[in-house]
Amino acid sequence: MIRFTEDHEWLELDGDVVTVGITEHAAEQLGDIVFIELPEVGQKIAPGDEVVTIESVKAASDIAAPLEGVVTEINEQIVENPALVNEDPMNAWFFRMKADDPSAIEEFMDEDAYKDMIA
Repeated sequence: MIRFTEDHEWLELDGDVVTVGITEHAAEQLGDIVFIELPEVGQKIAPGDEVVTIESVKAASDIAAPLEGVVTEINEQIVENPALVNEDPMNAWFFRMKADDPSAIEEFMDEDAYKDMIA
């Protein structure tokens, strides 16, 4: 199941693990991404916590945690090569987290609702 936030993040649920990245729309708005700072594995996060910092040629931006849980994995590839996010945002995930309440993902938008929001 994939859901989208109003902050242009995509969330993919697999069991109780949620993978988090940014949408193609967000990557386009940011422009060429030159730096990414990710959270620490094992870090406890809550909705609204700023957990990722992205710097692009246009601006600096933060990604807020969408759900409560613990970071279980980070994508080192995008730290070493931030341009991967611009090339394929739906595959260049940022981090994975074990959600305290995986069903909370259902509160976010499906793809149709997200497309309506950015139209």
